[in-house]
Amino acid sequence: MKFIDESKIEVFAGKGGNGVASFRREKYIEKGGPDGGDGGRGGSVYALADRNINTLVDYRFTRSHRAKNGEPGRGSDCYGKGADDVILRMPVGTVITDINSGEVIADLTRDGEKALLAQGGKGGLGNLHFKSSTNRAPRQCTPGEPGESRELQLELKVLADVGLLGMPNAGKSTFIRSVSAAKPKVADYPFTTLHPNLGVVRVSHEKSFVIADIPGLIEGAAEGAGLGHQFLRHLARTRLLLHLVDIAPLNEETDPVQEASAILNELRKYDEELYNKPRWLVMNKLDLLEDREEKVAAFLKEFSDYDRHFAISAINGDGCKELTYAIMEHLLEVAAREQEEAADSAQETDTDTI
Repeated sequence: MKFIDESKIEVFAGKGGNGVASFRREKYIEKGGPDGGDGGRGGSVYALADRNINTLVDYRFTRSHRAKNGEPGRGSDCYGKGADDVILRMPVGTVITDINSGEVIADLTRDGEKALLAQGGKGGLGNLHFKSSTNRAPRQCTPGEPGESRELQLELKVLADVGLLGMPNAGKSTFIRSVSAAKPKVADYPFTTLHPNLGVVRVSHEKSFVIADIPGLIEGAAEGAGLGHQFLRHLARTRLLLHLVDIAPLNEETDPVQEASAILNELRKYDEELYNKPRWLVMNKLDLLEDREEKVAAFLKEFSDYDRHFAISAINGDGCKELTYAIMEHLLEVAAREQEEAADSAQETDTDTI
C-alpha cells in the first residue's frame, strides 16, 4: 500500500435539537401546565489513536466527516434523543492541526488516546424550564446550539527511537534489514526506498528499540529536490539520528566527505531543531575496501562533526551488533535523564503549590 502521511479533512459536529413549547392537555385535568421537553445534543467528532492503522490513506479520499443533529424535544416531558458521536480512527503519531488558526488540536502519541475535534451543539430548552409562580403558561423555548466545524490538517509522524539519514544508496535499507526483522526493498539504484520503513531492533529479551528508515536525501532537498524532504518530519520524535555514509562509492568521482556535508547542510536548512538532535556517524560498506583503516582515518580527518562514529558493513553484519548495543545504552541513558527531569519538574510544581 502506498504510504500516505498527510491529508486535509473537514469535520462537522451536529446541531442540538430545538426545545419545544407544549402544554399538557387531558380531559379531566384543567390547566395542565407546560410539558415541552428539551432537544437532544448534537453528535461530536473525535479522533482515536489506533495502533492497527499505519497510514492516513482513508482520509485522502474521504475528506468530509459529519455527525448527526440531535432530535427536537416533544410534549409530555419527552426529551429529544442525542446523536451518536463520530469516531475517526487514526495512526498513532498523528498530529492534528486547525488550518485556519494554526492551533495543534491533538498529538496522538499513545494507542487508545482520544481527542475532541468538534463539539456537538447543546439541545435547546423546552418551555417546562420557564415555568414560575408568575409565569404559569410560558410559551418560550430555545433553539439548539450549532455544532462546531473545522478544517484540519492531519500529519503522521512515525514513532521511532532512532532515525537513519543518508544519501540514496548509502545502505540504510540494508542496515535496517541486518539489525531487525523489517524487509524494506533493497536494490542497486538510487531512490529504492519510496516511503518510511520501521524496524524493531531487539538487543535482548527485555530491551529493544524502533528504528526508522526514510528515503535518501540529496543536495537541494530542503528546496524540494528528491523525496527525502517529504519524510524528514518522521525524524522529529527520534532521540538519536544515525548518519550513514557510503565510504566505498563505486563511482570514483563521488566524494563521501562532500556528500556527508551536503546531508548536514540540508538538515540544517530544513529544521534547526532536527539538526541539533544527537547524531552519530556510521561509515558503511567496509566490505568493499581493502585498505579499511586508511580510508576510515582519512574520512574522519576531513569530516569530524560527530561525537561518536562507527564503521560497519551492513550487508554482512560486521560491526552492527556493537552499534546496536551502543544505541541501546544511549537510549536508556536518555530515558533515565528524562525521568529525572520529569520528577524534578513535578517536585517544583508541588513546592509552588504549597
